[in-house]
Amino acid sequence: MLVSYSVLVAIAIVYIFPFLIAVVTAFKTEPNATSDPLGLAPSPFTTSAFHELYKDQDFLTWVKNSGIVTLSVTFLRVFLDSLAGYALARLRFRGRGAAFATIVAVMAVPSVVLLIPKFLMIRQLGMYDTYYGMIIPLLVDAAGVFIMKNFFESIPASVEESARIDGANIFRIYWSIVLPMARPALVTIFILSFQGSWNELAHFIISAQSTSLNTLTKGVAQLASGQLGVGNRYPLKLAASVLMTIPVAILFFIFQRRIMNASAGAVKE
Repeated sequence: MLVSYSVLVAIAIVYIFPFLIAVVTAFKTEPNATSDPLGLAPSPFTTSAFHELYKDQDFLTWVKNSGIVTLSVTFLRVFLDSLAGYALARLRFRGRGAAFATIVAVMAVPSVVLLIPKFLMIRQLGMYDTYYGMIIPLLVDAAGVFIMKNFFESIPASVEESARIDGANIFRIYWSIVLPMARPALVTIFILSFQGSWNELAHFIISAQSTSLNTLTKGVAQLASGQLGVGNRYPLKLAASVLMTIPVAILFFIFQRRIMNASAGAVKE
């Protein structure tokens, strides 16, 4: 038992220490961060890096763009993934098996392989360097459809029979009866979609080039690479990264119990 706990503590330290360094360095001065980059005691303690970020209009633009894209993608993806998952779970149509097999196959393809085809399609459709090009290609993901299909299949079809007898159409049954029962799965998709779109970088690189459309990930990446200034600027870079993690961390801690019990809402026969 002692050995197991020791291993777990060691693994936790390996994961937590870099994040702790990032948080502490964000409150250091530039000379202190350069001379003692791994120190856990800022000397002196200062919030100047955060003040500098908020004075920078580019950073506020990054936050705005990330908010617009993330909220749009998250809510629309939850709806579209659940709609597609319900169709694959309940509707019987020609090519249903092939459609599901294609979705599973897409999950096995590294996302980087699809970047060039995405770029070509976005350019061809006239969506390059617009919010549409940043948002629309992210609206549906194979993993979300897969999760929703499996969850809907765990709900007995008999639950929908009474509504069907009363004359409710497919969409009404989906929206009013089945969807509320799928709340645990919806919360899971919501968290994964928010986290994925908030932290997305590669897609935004190939879908937009205007600085006015930079998201937090793209802006912080440019800041970290030295494209937006000279010097190490460790406190400024890490202050931006710390602020960037806050929304996802808050969302995860609020809904962590639900995402860990994603099958709790399924009705059993």
